[in-house]
Amino acid sequence: MELKRVVVTGLGALTPIGNNVPDYWNALLAGVSGANFIKSFDTTKFKTKFACEVKNFNAEDIFGKKEARKMDPFVHYAMVAADEAVRDADLDFPNLDTNRIGVIWGAGIGGLKTFLDEVSNFAKGDGTPRYNPYFIPKMILDIAPGHISIKYGLRGPNFSTVSACASGTNALIDSFNYIRLGTADVIISGGSEAIINEAGMGGFNAMHALSTRNDDPATASRPFDKDRDGFVAGEGSGAVILESLEHAKARGAKIYAEMVGGGMSADANHITAPHPEGLGARLVMTNALTDAGLTTSDIDYINVHGTSTPLGDISETKAIVSLFGDNAYKLNISSTKSMTGHLLGAAGAIEAIASILAVKNDIVPPTINHFTDDPEFDPQLNFTFNKAQKRLVRTAQSNTFGFGGHNASVIFKKYEE
Repeated sequence: MELKRVVVTGLGALTPIGNNVPDYWNALLAGVSGANFIKSFDTTKFKTKFACEVKNFNAEDIFGKKEARKMDPFVHYAMVAADEAVRDADLDFPNLDTNRIGVIWGAGIGGLKTFLDEVSNFAKGDGTPRYNPYFIPKMILDIAPGHISIKYGLRGPNFSTVSACASGTNALIDSFNYIRLGTADVIISGGSEAIINEAGMGGFNAMHALSTRNDDPATASRPFDKDRDGFVAGEGSGAVILESLEHAKARGAKIYAEMVGGGMSADANHITAPHPEGLGARLVMTNALTDAGLTTSDIDYINVHGTSTPLGDISETKAIVSLFGDNAYKLNISSTKSMTGHLLGAAGAIEAIASILAVKNDIVPPTINHFTDDPEFDPQLNFTFNKAQKRLVRTAQSNTFGFGGHNASVIFKKYEE
């Protein structure tokens, strides 16, 4: 069976540094930090008082008050990003076979705000279970692709992927495979997350996972810096329209890049800590390269997981050096989480968009907030510190790793006939 080629024909983003793709991309290149003090709840008693929140966004302005209240914020974010991607791809659904168009969406946690609100209200009451009838439909992880499919009347594959911070990337890989196997022609894929609330911040603080740099939130996300002290929580969404090449060409679609491979692996090491030598990270990059039929010399840029945690950054770098050898020193490496924070289940989606645009525009977004070299990292590696760098980007790889040891990696290259 001959596998179909898969291309990217539309992008959508709602991020802490831009509420659409052009604004997000320009902010990445400019090195803008999305971190600031949290405005959505009172952080007086919290260890971490800042995050990368979505800004200038009101769901009621978009959906109306009645409809907005039927959806959790992670669904609001998903719907907005998907809508931008659909418009960007110029998908004319009435004239397409919607039985062959699907939605595969990632989320690591889902409707946490809904769960928090409903259980808190119950706890304050007299024990009578007065729950909102939309409680369950707002909370469940699979509801985001459900809403998207209903809006556009799409009857193809429809489900959610859940692999913590790798969820968005796993959604892209599943979408890629369904299209190249001929099960679908087009899939709206990506991920969304909304965990900046009392439960999300309190839970991650209890794990000692978050930065506590309350004196300087804007520079708190410091991947590969000696003084990094944990990740910065982010929220938002990213959407990618994946489409078979023949379908895209038949309708005259513009093409951003070609998706050529995806890999998955498990650390099988610890529920939250990465393998100290990066064995799972090395394996997932190897699997993605093998799937794409590429070698390490073909990769020009890696958008790394790079969360700004003491152990994670070291582990991933060890994996890159071990796998790429001499080619590691020809790469550009960057962590866009230095600007967006960590969007958990949405991270893979917005970082795939950054990788796709790096391929399209031949420029690598930076790793900002680098102040002090860490002797753990080889100084000859190019981490693209503090400033975007122009270079030929034929092929880019994007890594995402999640609690539970879930690893996923995707590869995009310049589209050629």
